[in-house]
Amino acid sequence: MQILLCSFLGLCCIVGTFAQTVIRGTSEDNVTLPCKHRLGLLGRNLDIEWLSNDSDHGQKVILSYSGGQVYEHEELKGRYSFYLDFLGGDADIFIRSLMPSDAGLYTCKVKNAGQYEWSYITLKVLVKPSEPNCWIEGEKIVGRNVTLHCRSTAGSEPMKYQWQRTKGQEYSGYVPTRHVYTQKLLLQNVSKADNGSYRCTVSNDAGKRICDLHLAVETPSNVAFLAGVTCGSVGGMLILLLICWYLFRKRELKKREEDEFLNEIKEDAEAPKARLMKPGSSSSGSRSSRSGSSSTRSTTNSASRSQRTLSTQETSHGDSRHHCLEQI
Repeated sequence: MQILLCSFLGLCCIVGTFAQTVIRGTSEDNVTLPCKHRLGLLGRNLDIEWLSNDSDHGQKVILSYSGGQVYEHEELKGRYSFYLDFLGGDADIFIRSLMPSDAGLYTCKVKNAGQYEWSYITLKVLVKPSEPNCWIEGEKIVGRNVTLHCRSTAGSEPMKYQWQRTKGQEYSGYVPTRHVYTQKLLLQNVSKADNGSYRCTVSNDAGKRICDLHLAVETPSNVAFLAGVTCGSVGGMLILLLICWYLFRKRELKKREEDEFLNEIKEDAEAPKARLMKPGSSSSGSRSSRSGSSSTRSTTNSASRSQRTLSTQETSHGDSRHHCLEQI
């Protein structure tokens, strides 16, 4: 677009030329911003300024030419430079190692002999997807559902996710999904045929990244075997504990029975003590009654002991007779 100023005499001259361009660059790559002009042959008072819009401080001069000298911005020195013959009409600027902060609106202003030309360039810096993180969710057992996940945490939108799987030794074709921008691949009712390697490709206008996963589906029998081994081990421990408890309990009961038997023998072996009475001492009726009871118990115990003694003697005599008969 050109701006014309016309005088009352009908004379017109070119005062300024405006052009706007959109440039896309990739982060960490180099880019050239164009600025063509036709003012280099009008004299030696050529001035060129490159300005960038800073959201915090407005416009700032990043590179300029004036009075035969090139001036660079201190913070950007070495990254911005004139690309070709800027004096002859090609004031392009070359930017090295693009960063996301370089994105924005740039203005190229050329002045000479009272005439101006402006160029406006919008620079968009695209960022490649970050290295994706991949994982498998779900039980890898025949008949179950398994979900493959793939996610990049950084990168210019929109990002597209596509899944492939190996056929033989190479990845070929894409696994159909409901939407190409999904981060998940759902495998329903998996079987041994689903075993293999899967590749997730994340891409945008700046580039792409890949991530590989390996799926190994197990049969239920293997799982049942492992579960059986685990349950068997636990059951064996419980049985061992029950046996130990039973033996300990049996030992306690046996000890208790032996203690009770010894107590009964001790009670039978003890003889009651007879009370001694002084000659000529008088006693009340109650005391006489107690003495009579004691005498009765003493008589009974004596009879019991005599009976046991006789039984023992008879047994001894019987054993002797039997021994004699054997000798005859």
